Amino acid sequence: MDSGSGEKDEGIGSSDVLLRADRIDLKSLDIELEKLPNKRRSKDKAVVVDKEPKEEWQIDLSKLEIHSVIAQGTYGTVYRGTYDGQNVAVKVLDWGANDGTATGAEAASLRALFRQEVAVWHKLDHPNVTKFVGASVGTTGLKIPQKDSTSSVHASLPARECCAVVVEYLPGGTLKRYLIRNSQRKLAYRDVIRLASDLSKGLSYLHSQKIVHRDVKTENMLLDGRGNLKIADFGVARVEAQNPKDMTGQTGTLGYMAPEVLDGKPYNRKCDVYSFGICLWEIYCCDMPYPYLRFAEASSAIVRQNLRPQIPRCCPRAMASIMRKCWDADPDKRPDMDEVVGLLLALDTSKGGGMIPEDEAQGCWCLIRKRGP
Repeated sequence: MDSGSGEKDEGIGSSDVLLRADRIDLKSLDIELEKLPNKRRSKDKAVVVDKEPKEEWQIDLSKLEIHSVIAQGTYGTVYRGTYDGQNVAVKVLDWGANDGTATGAEAASLRALFRQEVAVWHKLDHPNVTKFVGASVGTTGLKIPQKDSTSSVHASLPARECCAVVVEYLPGGTLKRYLIRNSQRKLAYRDVIRLASDLSKGLSYLHSQKIVHRDVKTENMLLDGRGNLKIADFGVARVEAQNPKDMTGQTGTLGYMAPEVLDGKPYNRKCDVYSFGICLWEIYCCDMPYPYLRFAEASSAIVRQNLRPQIPRCCPRAMASIMRKCWDADPDKRPDMDEVVGLLLALDTSKGGGMIPEDEAQGCWCLIRKRGP
């Protein structure tokens, strides 16, 4: 994960100026206060020293209850819980400075990424984007249930080295897990288009707000109880730089990264369009792109040999055309996401066309070799 460079903005959605979400400097308040006349400074001194300005996304941890673990990673754990009576998912990040799992520089980088994610996520509002509830820098008073205990014993976290991001809880889990469960049977064509349309609408909204997600993959998409898809995980998302040269570096996940990203070249929101094309193929096939290639092999082939997932022969031409347009090697030739929304809505589902034959007796089963994500 990285945080490229860009220009400043007065707010997400501005059409003229752009904000570097990962360079919000909260210390500037102290610098400006130092410039004030002595009398005013002394009058406000207690407020400045004793109490940091409260962010608009700051939550009251006394209202947060954590119940069980959903997922766990190197620097954090996702829990299921409740906040003020609402079912939520809580991502607790432990920057590891205390136990030695992260150096001071790494911990500082993780803190910056946390603020970047919050700065981007808390202003978003769309039915296909996971709803942000709030966040907390520090976890004083937050109690975590013991993993293997049936009692009421709780573990405390190192307050200064942790933070929490709270979002709506979506019971359907990740799109990746859903596709794995359907890897043998595949999905009906109308379900493929429904999921792809949800994803395309969410990305179109992000791009309209000048947000580049930069890690579009099925593992970062969640499903609610009715099967609606919502985009999640804005850990490496950022406001798009006006100059593409200010956005470089390999940010994302192998298999979904656009060639220009893999090659370290400047990029823009079209890198998300490429990743969407890979996700569309994955949703249609319920399969995993390049499962047998190592990182270096796949990266080289994608950039140098134009490697792309093989589209099944039974895939309708209109659907295959959208995939190819989205993962074109030339970013300028890829459609914008709002155009992709229109292309998907225009697809005809009345005659089927998915990997499942309509009458279960005829149709094309093109993936002879069985592979699962």
